[in-house]
Amino acid sequence: KEELTASGSSASVGHDTTANDARTFFTETGNGKQVPRSIFVDLEPTVIDDVRNGPMRNLYHPEQLISGKEDAANNYARGRYSIGKEVIDKVTSRLQKIAEQCDSLQGFLIFHSLGGGTGSGFTSLLVERLSTDYSKKCKLDFAVYPSPKVSTAVVEPYNAMLTTHSTIDHSDCVFMVDNEAIYDICNNSLGVDRPAYLNLNRLIAQIVSSTTASLRFNGSMNVDLNEFQTNLVPFPRIHFPLVAYAPLMSAARAAHEQHAITTLTNACFESSNMMVKCDPRAGKFMACCMLYRGDVVPKDVNAAVSAIKSK
Repeated sequence: KEELTASGSSASVGHDTTANDARTFFTETGNGKQVPRSIFVDLEPTVIDDVRNGPMRNLYHPEQLISGKEDAANNYARGRYSIGKEVIDKVTSRLQKIAEQCDSLQGFLIFHSLGGGTGSGFTSLLVERLSTDYSKKCKLDFAVYPSPKVSTAVVEPYNAMLTTHSTIDHSDCVFMVDNEAIYDICNNSLGVDRPAYLNLNRLIAQIVSSTTASLRFNGSMNVDLNEFQTNLVPFPRIHFPLVAYAPLMSAARAAHEQHAITTLTNACFESSNMMVKCDPRAGKFMACCMLYRGDVVPKDVNAAVSAIKSK
């Protein structure tokens, strides 16, 4: 199979011919290099500079790494109305260039936190622009919500509420994640005593990878971006689904355990496997979209889902 190096070139590994179509998220240049169709934005340069100077610096097009000169100071209004307005045209211009390189643009995946000024204020401004410029395209949002137990700024709840108000009208589906739930999963399920940002980000990345797997791999019942909205959104403004993932276990346990489809399906409805700190038993499920990855037979899935419904 093909794997990408840090510079974006392809490296053959073994003789596995499993289809992993990089063209879904990458553009291939004339010399065979794969360039991600992604843009990184921050209103202050520190974090983006880490990417510019890090081991993956040759993977990204320099114009896809956009940073301002000062941060939003955890202030939604600065991110949206003042500092953010200085870079929004540059971001949308670069987005247009990338969109024009696509053969069949389905939509956008947006990743941000809601606690800071950039992730809240600037993202609100951006999704409104996307809603205007690409009204027919799907916009899926992966939003990291703040938590009372894991907080870095006293104004995080305000930023989160203001951003949520904006995404109600301008995003098609917002997959919710919160810091407290991610920390607890790392501690209790993955065996990481003191989780670092690397651990948290890898867990979120695994969730996103599994969510988008059907866009990159062949399968018996694949879904595209538009089908997420169709399957998960009962009413247009109620589009904030919980995300659950199973199995969640440490690397040491993974080599010694095997799970049946019924066990995995049941685990997705346990609060310990959900990316938001809540008890699902306190409410009702209005819609559900279950994605299975690996050697899974539809017959086993139907049996597992039927068992869940009968409870």
